[in-house]
Amino acid sequence: MESVNKTSLMYPVQPSSVGQVLPFARLLQQRGSGRLWTGQTLRIDPHQLFAALSGMGIRIPMGTAVSLAPLRHPFDAALQARSVATLTGAPYVAGFGPGAREFQESIMAEAYARPGTAMREYLTVMRSLLEGETLEFRGEYHAVDGGLQPARTPPVEVGAGVLRPRMARIAGATADVAITWMTPVDYIANTLRPALAEGAAEAGRKAPRVVTVVHVAVDRPGRDIYQMALTGAGTHLSFDHYTDMLRRGGVEAYADDPQAGARALVDSGTFVAGSPDEIARELNRYREAGVDEVVLNPASIMLSTQSLGTAMRDVQEIFEAVDRNDG
Repeated sequence: MESVNKTSLMYPVQPSSVGQVLPFARLLQQRGSGRLWTGQTLRIDPHQLFAALSGMGIRIPMGTAVSLAPLRHPFDAALQARSVATLTGAPYVAGFGPGAREFQESIMAEAYARPGTAMREYLTVMRSLLEGETLEFRGEYHAVDGGLQPARTPPVEVGAGVLRPRMARIAGATADVAITWMTPVDYIANTLRPALAEGAAEAGRKAPRVVTVVHVAVDRPGRDIYQMALTGAGTHLSFDHYTDMLRRGGVEAYADDPQAGARALVDSGTFVAGSPDEIARELNRYREAGVDEVVLNPASIMLSTQSLGTAMRDVQEIFEAVDRNDG
């Protein structure tokens, strides 16, 4: 397991070349700490993107938050994850989630009738394979007969996207890392972490560490933070499962009104804006709530300004403020 209280960075948009991601990766390599995360990239597969970065001399921890499980069999997922760790020479987090029902229906014969069961099987198979086991597994959704070829690699952690208590209990029982996205800080402390602990206790194992992806933007003259929040988070604010999670966390968001949801994100502090020092102080609330790794998500900046350089400026200033805050 890795050290806690890191601040990491997400490349938040769909890259069309490795060169677009390289400045983020180099920033983390120069810092000597933090992990480079992507979501599910559909122009370039994230595993191939990470492999290309390793070929350019990038040797940093990487991870997906999260890849979509319907796109690949868990055997292939374990192999791809281990390959990234081998090529980069650094620990890797293979984060997976079932995706929205609409996505499942778009590429599968039928959507998961029981997505929690599907993910329990998926994560169990992945962890077992990565631990060197040979499996004879027949589940409701997944089957494996065999194992990976033996290899010595840096650590690979299996992560699960977690929004609501049921998935948190499943992650507690099966995953090394619970990855939350756009989650109110009190909701993590009071709802998700207890559910993670419950699932872990039932399985007789240690609770996963918690990684939270947080939308951030420096509040500068001329910026409309409400509009930036809508631009950066509007897609997620249009999904029922995200808005249900937000309402459980006290943020009044509804899938049929992303604009109001964006305002609620900002007003609640779930979208973290302000000066770099104000942002750094607000990020401490996540650590106090038990989050082990905070991931800066500059999607709103990149999508609003269409400028990688502007996003890099914000991220660098936030990192400097985090370092000052940490002493």
